Amino acid sequence: MEFGICMFATDYSMQAADLAVAVEARGLDALFVPDHTHIPASRDSQFTLGGDLPPDYSHNVDMFLSLTAAAAVTKRIRLGTGICLVVERDPIITAKEVASLDHISGGRVDFGIGGGWNREELENHGIPWNRRWKVARERIEAMREIWTQDEASYDGEFVKFERIQSWPKPVQKPYPPVFVGGDAAGTFGRIRRYGDGWIPMLAAEGNQFSLKAERMAELAALAQADGREPYPITTFGTPRDPGAIEKLAKAGVTRCIFGIKAAPEDDVLPRLDKITRLVETIRG
Repeated sequence: MEFGICMFATDYSMQAADLAVAVEARGLDALFVPDHTHIPASRDSQFTLGGDLPPDYSHNVDMFLSLTAAAAVTKRIRLGTGICLVVERDPIITAKEVASLDHISGGRVDFGIGGGWNREELENHGIPWNRRWKVARERIEAMREIWTQDEASYDGEFVKFERIQSWPKPVQKPYPPVFVGGDAAGTFGRIRRYGDGWIPMLAAEGNQFSLKAERMAELAALAQADGREPYPITTFGTPRDPGAIEKLAKAGVTRCIFGIKAAPEDDVLPRLDKITRLVETIRG
């Protein structure tokens, strides 16, 4: 079992480079950074975790810039997009950003992706809400072409280009692992079609751990039916409870990510130390 941290780097918080150094120094395994291009000032979409939307979501530093800063000052930890809203990002540019980050980091990128929950945010990018997962699929497939081909082409409904060249290619071959977020009815179909792993959110309002464990067993059965190794599972919103984490490990979870609220360094570091002590206890 591996352990990591997820935190927005914002204009008022501890910055990603400093946080990455602290995460690596404490023996943790990964740093994930969330993604929002903006937050509409007026919206009907309800925050998935319930309650008011924290300021982290509108004050965040760009995810790829944050992770690049983190890559420059670390050697070991995995660097994750947690999650990248690929529907809101141009696929040719995003393919370049992911490959460049993988190149700069020496092959340490985990590409978490999702369709998002904020309809108004997504529609400001000109994408129809009810087609967002079709758009996401085409963009991931197109990026994979760019990452693996000297001359890439893609012909979809939402993504079209012919014979383009783009370097660097990712260090990880054939490309950084794609972790699909969410737990909707179609999630496992998406993982099987274009994903390499799953990122479920355990902190969602009304979540029941037993139901997530059943879903993990379902995904393992699908992998077996497909004749492949079990999909790696990274949990977000992981409970800070050794007993719960032991159950997650038995259910097939390979990495637990703990969320930290964006805050200045003197607030973040004590909470990071507390998580580190928890991890040390679990590791024995």
